[in-house]
Amino acid sequence: MMQIDRTLDASGMRCPIPVLRAGKEIRAMQSGEVIEIIATDGQAPRDFHDFCLEAGHEILISEERDGKYVIIIRKG
Repeated sequence: MMQIDRTLDASGMRCPIPVLRAGKEIRAMQSGEVIEIIATDGQAPRDFHDFCLEAGHEILISEERDGKYVIIIRKG
């Protein structure tokens, strides 16, 4: 089982707010810590993929569950 250090519920927020909020949370985290983001914006999986590629973080999970997107990222 994966340890989640932080959770951000970005439900109802539209692009680019989920990525901006997550970026703020991730900056406050230590390298190796894990954040779970819950989003409803259909663009979120792609936005977080691009964000992690650019920032050097690792997406551990990116999937849809019950109409929401769950993205789990390990800080690089």
